[in-house]
Amino acid sequence: MGRTTAELGSLELIARDVRPDARRRVTLGKALEGLDADAAFAVYRDELGRIILDPQVSIPAREAWLYRNPKALAMVRRGLQDEAEGKTVTYRDVAALADDVES
Repeated sequence: MGRTTAELGSLELIARDVRPDARRRVTLGKALEGLDADAAFAVYRDELGRIILDPQVSIPAREAWLYRNPKALAMVRRGLQDEAEGKTVTYRDVAALADDVES
């Protein structure tokens, strides 16, 4: 709850003079373009009265361990980076992998 706007990133004006309807709802339309369809929002109000919607995506509990383990997460990120840079090797079978590991 104690985030600052700097932690939330820079702000971009999407629309002006948006007013809530009779039920105090605001249509976000264009502001939601490009966001993950599964996103939910954490809602913040700062000391100036600004309302900030911070998109959140939930993960299954069985996968949360990865984000709680910095070493494992770094290994996964390194592996993804290696793959993106073409630094991976594909083996057709386990025996070929075992031969390569032994040498």
